[in-house]
Order: sequence, then structure tokens, then C-alpha cells
Amino acid sequence: MEQQVIVVNNYLEKITDFGFEYAPKLIGAIIVLFIGLWVSSLITKGVRKSLEKSNIDQSLVPFLRSITNILLKGLVAITVMGMIGIQMTSFVAIIGAAGLAVGLALSGTLQNFAGGVIILILKPFKIGDFIEAQGYTGTVKEISIFSTLLNTVDKKLIIIPNGPLSTDALTNFSAEPTRRVDWTYGIAYGDDLENFKKAINDFIAEDPRILQDPAPFIGLSELAGSSVNFAVKVWVDSPDYWAVFYDMNEKVYTRFGEYKLNIPFPQMDVYVHKNQ
Repeated sequence: MEQQVIVVNNYLEKITDFGFEYAPKLIGAIIVLFIGLWVSSLITKGVRKSLEKSNIDQSLVPFLRSITNILLKGLVAITVMGMIGIQMTSFVAIIGAAGLAVGLALSGTLQNFAGGVIILILKPFKIGDFIEAQGYTGTVKEISIFSTLLNTVDKKLIIIPNGPLSTDALTNFSAEPTRRVDWTYGIAYGDDLENFKKAINDFIAEDPRILQDPAPFIGLSELAGSSVNFAVKVWVDSPDYWAVFYDMNEKVYTRFGEYKLNIPFPQMDVYVHKNQ
């Protein structure tokens, strides 16, 4: 019986020593945990409000807020575990190895994810812009975190991954308010040059969509094999580009005859010499 009492006393003594040794660490860790979670919550709210007031795309705000919240809480958890004596070296190594394995398995997805973040932050284009990228041309319908959706002019839906879209060359036709429309028109040799200029100037004056500043340009560009070619350049509002382009072509085809102009076509003169 006496021996059992001694054993119990030894256990009680060890528990007491353990309590005196680790209780302050445990209490300190709990205090740091609650304060850390409170501070991380305040920082996360501050980040969210700052992002909402900034010019950043609003679809990116929840993602950045979540990333900030996760990182801050992870930092608090690592700090608390270190305070109560948990060795973090092995733990961090395991997390690193797992992160590396996941990163290798999802390399393409992560690349698209990073590309989506870059697009939403830098805004090389926005919804409604008419762009050309990755061999496709169309209007941006949607920008998600992994891909961008284009509507082509013939109403096809093109899904382009954000990874290559954020790193390769891209043409945004809607970035500027105005665009230049270029044509090359040919008339037959012998046609009156002034008649051609009058015809084009009349067509330009009839179309209110064509801007006068910068002024339209007409210049002789080439003496070709079967035609005298002229370069015609005008400026229009970007949404009017294609309508003006096609309308001018139709006027040239249907009304050149009014100005005694001929649309040339390839031809060859053949001379036959008869031997006596």
C-alpha cells in the first residue's frame, strides 16, 4: 500500500512539474492564437476594403482576400505551434514536399491561374473588347480566373487558357477610341486621276462616320502591271470600322462608272507576226 502511495505521489509530482513548465507556454500560445486571429481578421477586412476602392477588377477581390486570410492564419498557426514546443522543421519539410508534388501535377492549371490573376490586375483587355489572340479574333465575353471566353463574329464560343494569353502577343482593337481604315483601289491606265480623287472625296463626304480630323489621305501607291493603285486612309470611331470598310467597297464597285472610271483586271496583249 505504501508503495502505491509513493507511485501516485511520483505521478502527481511529474504532472505538477509538467504543469508548471508548460502551462505558461500553453496559456501564452492560446493568447497569441486569439490575438493573431483577431489581427488577421482586421487585416483581411482592411485589404478587402482597399481592393474594393481601387481600380482592380472586382471579380479578383474575393480571391485576394481569401489568399490574404489563409496566409495570415497559417502564420498564426505556425507561431502557436512553435510556442508550445512542436518542432516545425519536419512539418515545414512535409508541407514543402506536398506543395511541390501538387505544383508539378497541376503546373498547367497553376500557369492558367497565374495568367488569370495577371490579366485581372493589369487589364490588357476587358469584357466587350474586340481582340486577336492565340490565332482567334472575337469579342471578350467573360474573363475567369483560368480562361477567357471569346465570341467570334460568326458566333462561335472560343475558350482560351489564361496562361498563354497573358504571356503571348495580343492585339486589342478596342483599346483606342478611333481606328484607321485602309483601302487599296486600282483604276485602269488612261483613266483620269482627278476623277478618281473626286469620286473618293465624294464618297468620304457622304459618310458622316468618317472623321475629318485626322484628315483623310489619298495617294498613288503603285504602278502595277494592269492598274494604277491608290492608297486611301481614313479615321473612324472604333465601333464603325467594319461598316465603313464594307460600305466604301460597295460604293467603289457600284459608282465608279459615274466618274468614268474603270476597275481594272489582269489582261495581256498578244501580237501575232506573220512571216512573209
